[in-house]
Amino acid sequence: MQAVHAGQCGLCTHFGEEHAKSSVLVTIHSSKQADAALLDECGHPKHAALHLKVTPISGCDGFVAVGQA
Repeated sequence: MQAVHAGQCGLCTHFGEEHAKSSVLVTIHSSKQADAALLDECGHPKHAALHLKVTPISGCDGFVAVGQA
């Protein structure tokens, strides 16, 4: 498990937003810890056509903190 910080995908509203209430995502949001090998889709509108798979410790300039959307 690795720490996930603000600005990283695991704490972004677009990380796994298709299943945002899954227990794995809720655990990441509450504990700020994630398995670095976990892959999920980035739902950011600018990236949607690319169908990106990212890890919780990835990041980009489109970060939107969970709860701010």
